[in-house]
Amino acid sequence: MTQDLLDVTFAALADPTRRAILARLAHGEATVTELAEPFAMSQPAVSKHLKVLERAGLVARGRDAQRRPCRLVAEPLKDATEWLGGYSRFWDGAFSKLDLVLEGEQRHPESPGETD
Repeated sequence: MTQDLLDVTFAALADPTRRAILARLAHGEATVTELAEPFAMSQPAVSKHLKVLERAGLVARGRDAQRRPCRLVAEPLKDATEWLGGYSRFWDGAFSKLDLVLEGEQRHPESPGETD
């Protein structure tokens, strides 16, 4: 994934309403009306959020007669997850070091009044 696409994906995911829309779409297609129901906002406001998600490639709109359902496109999420996974080595190492420190503390606890 290019840096620009990654930037657009993370920018789209930065808003809690857009994350909630994606969570809803993970359960299946929905119209703007259906997506707007749980929010205290207008359908045009939800449509603006959908446009951001569409630009990021996270949502696609279809056409079914008069109905225009939206659906989740998960590929950009997979790419973002893979990018984040690159930092797992860092976190694994940091947690391993913390584990060693905590194990040392359990084996050799200091009295509250003792100092180095």
